[in-house]
Amino acid sequence: MGHYVLVEPNVKIYAEDLNPEGYKTIVFLHGWPGSHELFEYQFNVLPKCGYRCVGIDQRGFGKSSKPWKGYNYDRLADDVRCVVEALKLKNFVLAGHSTGGAIAVRYMARHNGYGVSKLVLIAAAAPSLIKRPNFPYGLERETVIKIIEDTYNDRPKMLEDFGNIFFFQHITKPFSYWFLQLGLQAASWATAAVANAWLHEELFRDLQMINVPTLIMHGIHDEVVPFQLGQVQKQYIKNSILVPFQYSGHGLFYEERDKFNRELMKFIEG
Repeated sequence: MGHYVLVEPNVKIYAEDLNPEGYKTIVFLHGWPGSHELFEYQFNVLPKCGYRCVGIDQRGFGKSSKPWKGYNYDRLADDVRCVVEALKLKNFVLAGHSTGGAIAVRYMARHNGYGVSKLVLIAAAAPSLIKRPNFPYGLERETVIKIIEDTYNDRPKMLEDFGNIFFFQHITKPFSYWFLQLGLQAASWATAAVANAWLHEELFRDLQMINVPTLIMHGIHDEVVPFQLGQVQKQYIKNSILVPFQYSGHGLFYEERDKFNRELMKFIEG
């Protein structure tokens, strides 16, 4: 079933809520520029194993409202808090992929991990997606600026190019078309605004504030969020484990879905 949660006047956030009677809840935060539908291959399996799965669409993406403003990490983390309160979620596992992982990290710091018992960072864009004077890993600033420019000039082509570096393993043509459609559901202004946030947002301090058990899963061939970022997260987060995915790029939740689901469940039950 789906919920629409009003997070501010005229802005509703969509949350897919599968198996609400499940004995343990996992909240999924998707990466840019997709939606909760990216986790299709988790939602097929985890509810069968007794889990409740809540997939949140960030503002501007999927089935959520697409306002002009509010695409910084603080506001996006606040949107998550509104959904958590509306659905009365407690003692849940928070799992974020890519930018969703960055938002999960900001949620932990800004909302003091409200309701979260364990954290899962999946190819998370933290502590910084771009290289900085104090941080040698990540994408070049120019790469992100080009993504923003291409969003304003030919968004379908930008999304297709992004899909081409997303996966390490071969994907079928229909699958890549499906992936493209997910990106096209987003508003163009939201797509550009979140990419713009990558240039400004840093999560060094936030990572150090995390005090729940944390699982870090990262593809070693990731061309979007380099594997080194997972290693840095491991250093910053006290109680964390890093599981490398040998045959994955940025799309490990699909490319090695059996291993991914297995590691996730093992961590939750452990």
